[in-house]
Amino acid sequence: MLNNKSRRVPASRLSRLAHFGGLAGKVASNVVIAGAKQALKGQKSSRAELLLQPGNVNAVAEKLSHMRGAAMKLGQLLSMDAGELLPAELAQLLARLRADAAPMPHKQLVATFERELGPDWLDKFSHIDLNSFARASIGQVHKATSEQGKPLAIKVQYPGVAGSIHSDVDNVVSLVKLSGLLPKTLNIAPLVEEAKLQLLAETDYLHEAKSLNAFAQALADNPHFKVPGSYPALSTKHLLTMEFVEGEPLENMVSLPQQARDELAFRLIELFFTEMFELGMVQTDPNLANYQYNRATGQIVLLDFGATRTISPELILGYKKLLRAGAEQNLQALKEAACEIGYFAEGIDPHYQQAVLSLFELVLSPLRATTPFDFAASGLAKQISEQGKQLSMQFREWHTPPVDSLFIHRKLGGLYLIAARLKARVNLAPLLELLND
Repeated sequence: MLNNKSRRVPASRLSRLAHFGGLAGKVASNVVIAGAKQALKGQKSSRAELLLQPGNVNAVAEKLSHMRGAAMKLGQLLSMDAGELLPAELAQLLARLRADAAPMPHKQLVATFERELGPDWLDKFSHIDLNSFARASIGQVHKATSEQGKPLAIKVQYPGVAGSIHSDVDNVVSLVKLSGLLPKTLNIAPLVEEAKLQLLAETDYLHEAKSLNAFAQALADNPHFKVPGSYPALSTKHLLTMEFVEGEPLENMVSLPQQARDELAFRLIELFFTEMFELGMVQTDPNLANYQYNRATGQIVLLDFGATRTISPELILGYKKLLRAGAEQNLQALKEAACEIGYFAEGIDPHYQQAVLSLFELVLSPLRATTPFDFAASGLAKQISEQGKQLSMQFREWHTPPVDSLFIHRKLGGLYLIAARLKARVNLAPLLELLND
């Protein structure tokens, strides 16, 4: 259920910095007070326990969701995508950020429309609903009708988000480092810089429109998918107007017959293979909200292309080798492909390397199943999480792989979770044909 209580988005860098300063002060104060109370009782608590008291968890989640933008987005990424790589305490602290952001007040929304489309913005539509029907970390979406009577979906970016990405990301990372929960041996600098670039790309709605159009063209003859068309004359860098396409949330499709759910999951994973090995571009955000299902047409509706990344031919070739090796259970070829991708640093501990390769084998196990793979009953997600946690304890061996590979793993892992959510049983063997050179 959407949170419909509006809250003004802090737009200036100074106001956003003040919010972070207030948050840090509140967290520190809570830690000191809680520590003193424990000491008076003769009890000792770890820094993590003091940090993760309910008051602090609520304070961090509430503040970041109020600020939206990179602050909330980065928290969501850490929470959803690194749960098995980061310590459990840190994932727990950030897990509260999965809820929808509060909507902008109408006054701030109208000012945003006027700034993006001009003072006569209302004349460009025959109708527009000022109450948003969907919201996320960077923007909110409104229904409208064109002058020609066409149904539209307008994504409006929260003010100040794009200009505050660098400072927001730095401030969130500082909070994470101060928590003491991030291993000091992990060099997150390359990831932080890439996160900034990715978030900047996601705030450029003209760039997203290009990706939207590229996918629409590439999938035009594919009967299984529908990509909304865009309206360039009604779009700007911070406002994107698209065709409104009817659809139901994918998570509601658990009520469909088994065969229909199996087909849905197969098509989504097949699309990932098509993106990787034919198109060379991947929409890397597997959030459930980015997919809908149109029962009337039997099509999966694809939404939100802000996180689209172009994959280099070298990386595509490396992943072809990796997936083939995993499907064939060829450990030597799997190791060579992982090295080619850049997953192992020189002098890597052999035991750690073997643990990573075992994790790869587990992740790729659905590809070599001789019968339809049952994503829900297999417990695959839990097994991956447990093995990942074991790896995360070996801090001294951590090595940051190419950033693109992290986004690729994020997409595949997210699709596995969707398949499990649909309780799908899928035969992925036919997809191996897409790995042939």
